Amino acid sequence: MCGIFGYFDRNGISLNSDELKKMGDAIRHRGPDDFGVFESDGVSIGNQRLSIIDLENGHQPFISEDGQVAVVQNGEIYNYLELAKELKDIGNPCKTQSDTEVLLKLYQSYGINFLDKLNGMFSIAIYDNRNKVLHLIRDRVGVKPLYIHDNGSRIYFASEIKALLRMNIPRNLDREALNHYLSFNYVPPPLTLFEGVRHLMPGHLMTISREKTETKCWWNLSEKCNIKHQTDKEWIEEFNTLLHSATELRMRADVPYGAFLSGGVDSSSVVAHMAQVSKHPIKTFSIGFEDPQYDESKYALMASQKFGTEHFTELFDMNGMNRWPNMIYFCDQPHGDVSFIPTHQVAGLARQHVKMVLTGDGGDELFAGYDKYLTFFSRELPKDYLRDYFNSISVFSEEQKKSLFIDNYSHAQSSVEFANKIFNKVEHCDPINQALYFDTMMLLPGNNLVKPDRMGMAVSLEARTPFLDYRMVEFAFSMPGTLKLREGETKYIYKKAVSQLIGEELTYRKKQMFTVPIGDWFRGKLSQYVKDLLLSNQFIDRRLFKPEVVACLVEQHLAGIANYTRELRALAALEIWCRRFLDES
Repeated sequence: MCGIFGYFDRNGISLNSDELKKMGDAIRHRGPDDFGVFESDGVSIGNQRLSIIDLENGHQPFISEDGQVAVVQNGEIYNYLELAKELKDIGNPCKTQSDTEVLLKLYQSYGINFLDKLNGMFSIAIYDNRNKVLHLIRDRVGVKPLYIHDNGSRIYFASEIKALLRMNIPRNLDREALNHYLSFNYVPPPLTLFEGVRHLMPGHLMTISREKTETKCWWNLSEKCNIKHQTDKEWIEEFNTLLHSATELRMRADVPYGAFLSGGVDSSSVVAHMAQVSKHPIKTFSIGFEDPQYDESKYALMASQKFGTEHFTELFDMNGMNRWPNMIYFCDQPHGDVSFIPTHQVAGLARQHVKMVLTGDGGDELFAGYDKYLTFFSRELPKDYLRDYFNSISVFSEEQKKSLFIDNYSHAQSSVEFANKIFNKVEHCDPINQALYFDTMMLLPGNNLVKPDRMGMAVSLEARTPFLDYRMVEFAFSMPGTLKLREGETKYIYKKAVSQLIGEELTYRKKQMFTVPIGDWFRGKLSQYVKDLLLSNQFIDRRLFKPEVVACLVEQHLAGIANYTRELRALAALEIWCRRFLDES
């Protein structure tokens, strides 16, 4: 696990080493153990390393013996041992136990077409001096981030936007991204809130030369959405086999590791499989809340006792909201999802004991675990059900945004049109899988995977996600939606598969969202805080939103007349981001 950064100058002009080191310093939290850079004429790739595998010999970049090819990566290649054996068998053996050397040898042996062999989470940079090209690669579902800025003559890339900002790129607000942020509650990729900064999409490869930049999709989930027909027993057996294999692969590490454990079905299932593999008790970590509506700590303790883990827990209270500006800083972009904040706390707790954790992220999006799916699909669907679905998950509707913005945004692409481009790729899928595909392609890389990556990396903790093993993802989208939502139950066949493993109570307990009661806090001790953000001269002077409309939202929420928690969270996060990144305060 690391952070990567670098640039490619089309005119062959090189930066000095001090300038390049600024990029690495900006993301040192991602990899405080080591720093390395490869430099050539007008090109450099660098790495901040968090040592997890082959602690002694894993220094990056890995460079070919002839000095012509250099590789850095952020992430882990979980099947690196199997790939190293394959390389040895074809006469190109590795000298170290590092998964990054495996990437170098694979590229030497197969060229850029080796990507399909990888099982992992990664963003990779490969510079090939023989033909003067830089390859930038992102994993299939976007577990690891990779941002790019192209000013026409020079392309910068980095694991976090703050590293790009060290190169003095313009800090201009992207109005299209802002428009969509207010719908999605996060900035949907490939957009970012910085004009001119884009996120390389999951499963994509960008190849940069002096003459041009080419981007292509090397793994396309929409093409994997082909429904299989088999019995419930076969689905259950395949699910259990895949989850066990994916979990076992992700336990490969040369450092202490553990797991986030909420007591929900996803994290409990992962920990159960870990306990089957490990010879020692797994260390598990959770966060509790004072409000029983949000507190899952008793279920986390139940799971810990069942699987014999060494369990650690902390309580999150309103004082934890002091972390909000810090959270926005590490994310580089605003997120209306305040569960990032307790995630940052549990990551800090875990880092006191381990260097890597496994998480249950991805299970809800693949197998329809959120109540929103059950609510929406348990009724007769309207003809334009996809638009209806998008409206049901939006923070601000298109009409509300028109009344909110000061400027006329009628020229901008509507968020509905943006969403339809995603939905249109899976017209051949059933309605449930269409919604899940949308969330897998947008919600996961745009928000839900940003959370464990950024909050973990903020404290130099690696997070691994067994449910997002590409084999599990492809399996999930070969399953009919009716096996995911059935008989008023979310994750229907999944729960049948794990019920014997984790027990009926953990399997079928009511789902609780991992979040904080910030809407109630806004009406209480945080009322002045939200006023200082959204009724301030700083906010008004940005001339983004009509002050009277925002003031009405604040006043009606604080008075208990309406519940505008989601709207106020999104606007407050945006204002915190503006102060940190635009005002630099």
